[in-house]
Amino acid sequence: MSQQTHPLWSRRSLLRTSLAGIMLLSSRLLFPDSASGHSQPEGRLRFYNMNTKERLTVNYRNRSGQYDQGALKDLNYFLRCPHSQEICEMDIQLLEDLNLIEKLVGRGKEIRIYSAYRSPSYNNLLIHLGQGAVPNSLHTTGQAVDFSISGVRLSQVRRAAFNLKRGGVGYYRRQGFVHLDTGPIRYW
Repeated sequence: MSQQTHPLWSRRSLLRTSLAGIMLLSSRLLFPDSASGHSQPEGRLRFYNMNTKERLTVNYRNRSGQYDQGALKDLNYFLRCPHSQEICEMDIQLLEDLNLIEKLVGRGKEIRIYSAYRSPSYNNLLIHLGQGAVPNSLHTTGQAVDFSISGVRLSQVRRAAFNLKRGGVGYYRRQGFVHLDTGPIRYW
């Protein structure tokens, strides 16, 4: 009798497993739930928008880790494009990263927002005006924010962002803010 060996992964089982993984990941992105916020510190933040002069204090996630959809909607509005007033759904991981940084070095202090969501047309205008914007900016997809924390040295904010070891961290000392995004890990 000859024994036949079967590959560990057939093409069909690989495709089925990959599809299941993609569906799970996309459902986590579209419907943030308690599991993604459960191990995080309290989801309470205080903001001041340097462009609109608006303030917002928000509890976007409760202690059991469930996201408050109304609070997230308020955050999306608050972080809207200052030029076009367009609103974008901000990346939950970006909010969680901001929260971690604020808890590490801000300890309840106000986060100053210099730039968050930018409509593609506004981003193109900034590029045309030579204002340091770049094509395909993560600001245009709700995955980036330029910020500082009131009363905290910018170098401390940068170090805290760098120590997260995820996404992009840019240090703009002269402009007075740190850039944070949820793209590939990189520093400048």
